[in-house]
Amino acid sequence: MSGYVRVFAHSNALLVSHVRNVLDAAGIPVELRNMVLGGGAGELPLGECEPEVWVAAHNRERAEALIQAAMSGAADAPAWRCPNCGEALEGVFDTCWRCGTSKT
Repeated sequence: MSGYVRVFAHSNALLVSHVRNVLDAAGIPVELRNMVLGGGAGELPLGECEPEVWVAAHNRERAEALIQAAMSGAADAPAWRCPNCGEALEGVFDTCWRCGTSKT
């Protein structure tokens, strides 16, 4: 897709998937690239084989900040209680897993 920029790359596909989930949870559309090129390492340049996360250019700054927070552990938000059903939730969740009510 044109207008997309790479915001994260790593040889660990699980870490790349985690970053994708962080951005997806924040409402940032993500495109994954090179998820199956690991077998080409050695025949292709390493930088072309690493799994990558790409976002639209206008989402770059926000995506990079979210990635930085996720990688540094700064995303640990305080716990909260659902105002609708009273379920206790960890701060990383914006929506109650039990009833679907958004954090207010």
